[in-house]
Amino acid sequence: MWAYCFRKLLYNIPVYLAIILLVMGALRVRNPVHGHLGKNASPEDIEILEEKMGLDQPFLVQYARFLTTFDVNTESWVQKGNTVGQILKRSVVPSISLTLPALVLSTIIAVCVAMISAFFRGRSTDKILVFFAVLGMCVSFLVYIIFGQYFGAYRLNDWAEQEIFAISGYEPGVINWVHYCLLPVLISVIVSLGYDTRFYRAVMVEESQADYITTARAKGASKMKIMFVHMLKNAMIQIITRVVISLPFLIMGSILLEKFFSIPGMGRELISAVTAGDFPVVQALTAVFAALYIFTIILTDVLYAVVDPRVRLS
Repeated sequence: MWAYCFRKLLYNIPVYLAIILLVMGALRVRNPVHGHLGKNASPEDIEILEEKMGLDQPFLVQYARFLTTFDVNTESWVQKGNTVGQILKRSVVPSISLTLPALVLSTIIAVCVAMISAFFRGRSTDKILVFFAVLGMCVSFLVYIIFGQYFGAYRLNDWAEQEIFAISGYEPGVINWVHYCLLPVLISVIVSLGYDTRFYRAVMVEESQADYITTARAKGASKMKIMFVHMLKNAMIQIITRVVISLPFLIMGSILLEKFFSIPGMGRELISAVTAGDFPVVQALTAVFAALYIFTIILTDVLYAVVDPRVRLS
């Protein structure tokens, strides 16, 4: 297993190096120093900042330096007194506080709902669940956020005469997580349920028609055992695939949630840095997001091998 993981890591290292190369090249098509200082900047100011950032050096030298340091000790152009490393460090926990619970909850709920829908396939229960799943898919993420903030925070707090869910802001801690992050997580779960339920239902319906299900029924296995032991185990490859496919959308959704709920996560920092032209932060955060995406791909391959040993052997 460890040899398999090591091989997968080696395969993806050139991919990551190529991504960083393309990102750094794209960010330097237009001189970032000119964009930051403005058109009225003097040549001396431009030269000083380029020398400070190392942008006066050859591109390959900048590339090698970034790969070894990721410019974590470079000061932000906008957030004076804060280095890139400090911004990354303080934004990781808020982002994980949103994405990880939302991913786990949406996957568990969607799989359970899909199994119930597949179990009652063609009946009223199945039709009702599919109707709400399709209805949920037709609504924009921004609509969910706006309605969630208004009814889930503003109106609910007004009715309860106390602040149950915060409309914006973030503070660390378990109790504070419920106050600041539970509502955004619930919104993210609701948005994901429609797409995930439709996908997992199709998977479960296909599995329910497989030969091993017929054999299990002939041997007298109970319906619950067939669903939660045989079907679920054999559907894990498709479930893992769906989780990984949904990760980029989950990250984009978290960016919107962080922006609208003023949660200081990596998504909000990236949007703010792009808007303000904060070149060092944009470069570092883009590299981090690329690393996270590559990591999820490696994790997917490893989980495939864990669920089905034939993948590892092949």
